Amino acid sequence: MSLNSALRREVSRTAPIFAALGDETRLQLVARLSSDGPLSITRLAAGSAVTRQAVTKHLNVLATAGLVSDVRRGRERIWEFEPKQVEAARIYLEHVSKRWDEALDRLKKFVEE
Repeated sequence: MSLNSALRREVSRTAPIFAALGDETRLQLVARLSSDGPLSITRLAAGSAVTRQAVTKHLNVLATAGLVSDVRRGRERIWEFEPKQVEAARIYLEHVSKRWDEALDRLKKFVEE
């Protein structure tokens, strides 16, 4: 397997994560769930200008990306943060950072010669 195919596979795997986190409301929901633990839609929408319906739509986008999951408790759905996907995104960003560091090192050597 070539580096390019491995990189393409990582991009395909992490792109939905970055897309889901690219929205301010969704990023706030992830932050809230990661700090406050599992919460219902009602609690997530409380004190916010975002409606419960909008929160539900945002949570569904996050769930599709694997960032949150839910369980039914009676009539409520309780949402929970899934850190595994964020770890995958972090690993990808470290890979990109390493590539940039290597490119900058090559540039520095070239300029110094």
